[in-house]
Amino acid sequence: MDKHIINTARTIVPQSLLGLTQTQPTLQLDEEYRVVSLRDVPPRKVALISGGGSGHEPAHAGMVGKGLLSAAAAGNVFASPNVGQVRRALDLVVNEKGTLIVLMRYTGDVLLFGLAKEQHAVTHPSYPIELVMIGDDVAVPRSQGALVGRRGLAGTILAYKCAAAAAAEGREVGECRDVAQAVGAMLGTIGAGLNHCHVPGTATQDNYLKGDEVEIGMGIHNESGISKRKLPPARELITSMLSYITNTSDTERAFLPFKHDGQDRVVLMVNNLGGLSELEMGLVAHETLAVLDEQGIEVVRANVGSFMTSCNLPGFSLTLLLLPRDEDQPIFTAERILELLDAPASAPGWKPLNRVVKEKDAYVKNQAPVEAIRNGGKKVPCTINCSRALVPSFETFQSALRSACESVIQAEPEITHFDTKIIKAIEDKEMDSGDCINSVLSIAQAIGRKMDGTSGALYNIWSNALAAGFANAETADGSAWARALSHALATLYKYTAARAPSRTLIDSLSTFTEHFGVSQGKDFSGAVKAAVDAAERTRDIQATAGRAAYVGQDALKEANVPDPGAWGVVKILEGIDRVIGFSK
Repeated sequence: MDKHIINTARTIVPQSLLGLTQTQPTLQLDEEYRVVSLRDVPPRKVALISGGGSGHEPAHAGMVGKGLLSAAAAGNVFASPNVGQVRRALDLVVNEKGTLIVLMRYTGDVLLFGLAKEQHAVTHPSYPIELVMIGDDVAVPRSQGALVGRRGLAGTILAYKCAAAAAAEGREVGECRDVAQAVGAMLGTIGAGLNHCHVPGTATQDNYLKGDEVEIGMGIHNESGISKRKLPPARELITSMLSYITNTSDTERAFLPFKHDGQDRVVLMVNNLGGLSELEMGLVAHETLAVLDEQGIEVVRANVGSFMTSCNLPGFSLTLLLLPRDEDQPIFTAERILELLDAPASAPGWKPLNRVVKEKDAYVKNQAPVEAIRNGGKKVPCTINCSRALVPSFETFQSALRSACESVIQAEPEITHFDTKIIKAIEDKEMDSGDCINSVLSIAQAIGRKMDGTSGALYNIWSNALAAGFANAETADGSAWARALSHALATLYKYTAARAPSRTLIDSLSTFTEHFGVSQGKDFSGAVKAAVDAAERTRDIQATAGRAAYVGQDALKEANVPDPGAWGVVKILEGIDRVIGFSK
């Protein structure tokens, strides 16, 4: 569906957050920074914060509450919050014990929250902050996501819950971090979509899937999944989905150590991605429990609902948290994890986990049928030749019923499919004239205020580090620039696993930096030319980092275009070369 209840696409996020906080007296909203936080942050307990792009409600703002998150920063739809938002969230939860940041592993989120953490450390050097990234998606194979790792999905909510419960007990920030990491390492999630979601304010596109198709592994930002196929019955679909989590023979996706000896125990989360009816969700829950029971996997806790959506995507995801066994000597036992999951919590989007009963125990024990209604009047024997009524034979009656049922089954629902295409352009010309370091810093701060997403984070970290690279320089000559650029690149490498060749902006940026450094700052134009060549080579490079790593590589190769990020760096450098001309 491409119709939405909004005022404008620009105001939907802040107005949605306002509606949340108006109906939840324990929460408050910083409207300027779009941060939802607790009104009363416990002063002597570790605070948890998170955030990410909007459109995934109730994650993340809906998970702010007692025993869960202390604050959450909301970016634009499907875009990371900027560094200013994250820093505001950190400021709102400062306490005596420290703060734990728990994130879904997406490059933009990691970079921006990491940058905010580093900046907070400058102004609060003794304040303890830890950061944990959760990646539970099994759709991306190891070889394709080797550098960037698994994406974060609905399982992140379970990591929140356990870490927050430990914080509520008064544990130190390091132990809360360890809890989140231990839970995250045992999570597996797989999704399925009947179509792409539609983002408010964007144009309607052609149908993505046919009326009888489903895509397994579809991402929460409409990323391509593992396979498209004809939509099978629910049991067959769910069996196929669970195999990606539990099958240990698939070396590309065997992320969890299931032993399949009848002793595996799991926590199950059945998550509505935004567009399925509650009717369907109940069926999905039943079939998932049935399949796991057939496989000898015991479900000890479960919850069903909307925890991490994708706007109005018609689909669902299944998350399994594999509980550790005592013989493996885990840092946190299964009983400890269940204790943390069962701990009291209250947040608008949280639904408590429940114990699971076997199918046979779910039914009413007294199976006595309701007494049949019989004709209380005079019984009149009747045959097919009776003059008072024509009663057909039983065989004829049975055939008529069967025909009616088949007619209903053959009737297929109409499904409308939509796609999304987002183009954003951000221009910033703010500079502090007269001083190289302050000029670079002012640009970095402008990027932090105005630029969302992965590229904004990369440019922001790089700009801050570039300014820091001049710390001991006496003059901003070519050699000083070369040293500062090398420092900026080295700092950027702390926050991104991308290395050339990777089909990212790193390809051209690192090539330029290295060439300029070798020339000791004397050959800017030559370095730019080298960067152009590096960007051109990305046409034939398989993406190993960034969002392109998650999409079909054949489609990228067929398009035969350079990476947009790498090409953007080139255009920036060419513009500088035309004006400044370091080589001259």
